[in-house]
Amino acid sequence: MGVLDQFFKKKDLEITEDMVREALKVIIDPDLDKDIVSLGFVRNLKIDRGAVEFEVNLTTPACPVKEKFKSEAEAAVKSIPGVESVHVIMTATTKGQTKSPQTANSLGKVANIILVASGKGGVGKSTSAVNLAYGLSSAGSKVGLLDADIHGPSIPMMTGVKNPTQMNGDLVLPPIKDNIKMISISMFSGTDQAAIMRGPMASSMVKNFVTQVDWGELDYLVIDCPPGTGDIHLSLAQIAPATGVVIVTSPQDVAVIDAKKAIHMYSTLQIPILGIIETMSYFEVENKKYYLFGEGGGVKLAESYSLPLLGQIPLEVQVSESSDKGSPVVLQAGKASAAYRNFSGNVAREVSILHATRGESLSSFSLKWRGA
Repeated sequence: MGVLDQFFKKKDLEITEDMVREALKVIIDPDLDKDIVSLGFVRNLKIDRGAVEFEVNLTTPACPVKEKFKSEAEAAVKSIPGVESVHVIMTATTKGQTKSPQTANSLGKVANIILVASGKGGVGKSTSAVNLAYGLSSAGSKVGLLDADIHGPSIPMMTGVKNPTQMNGDLVLPPIKDNIKMISISMFSGTDQAAIMRGPMASSMVKNFVTQVDWGELDYLVIDCPPGTGDIHLSLAQIAPATGVVIVTSPQDVAVIDAKKAIHMYSTLQIPILGIIETMSYFEVENKKYYLFGEGGGVKLAESYSLPLLGQIPLEVQVSESSDKGSPVVLQAGKASAAYRNFSGNVAREVSILHATRGESLSSFSLKWRGA
């Protein structure tokens, strides 16, 4: 081969940024229905002869399809003639909303606040909140967990977290367990002591947790709300700029009825509802499912309000045993663990969709009181 032939062959194989970006356009985000190039996910593209390196910057570290994106990106770029190696770096920048001056010191670096709520107790709300926090954390997110169930705090027992011991100026530094920052009233009053206080006092305590705790930089702050639709919920709505709320129910009609009340309350408060999670969905023995608490309550609830069904958690002894031992089931093997991991990914997905479709509309809401 002559010198000129070698020159033109080398020119033909020259890899450009446009070629790489065009190849990556075949990768479509299933939730945002756009390619990753148009969405601005592809960053820091570097080409050194046949070696290509770039970042795919997602909207959350807990993206459930990040490994799929990575393998698809590698395959797409390797298909370009002349490419010899591809190095894809997966990163994430979690989108959030602005904070009020009242919460700037404590929540200023918290990207998203996710409320976990139910209309009644006994449906696995706290268990879902804990496993959501651990699921998001295990996927690479920076997570905090706030136990706002003042009269029935259970998170310290379910996580094994110890009492806070440090201060940062006027702010409490929350203890860190398993890379998750946590706060609960039982850290200050003792696990066996009842929180004997009226509604305004309980609301004031929750306000302190939101405004006087140094949460630092977080992708998600998960708040375990008390059951019902009372003072604490209204106080949280007024103080904490919630990104959205997860509604927890069991399949029973009596639980679904109260879950509807919670949906109505948060809709009135103009807090986006991320979806429904159904706990205790079924009990499985030898691949046969038994519906001990009824069937399809959460599914019908989600359908009736056009909300996503974020997950269905099977009834397993492992769920309660792991909670009692302070080791959330999402960290273990089993069907309930897999269901909670899938649930966490779905929540992260819904938060990303909210930011993409509503933008800064998440930054505030108005609570209007009407006179009698």
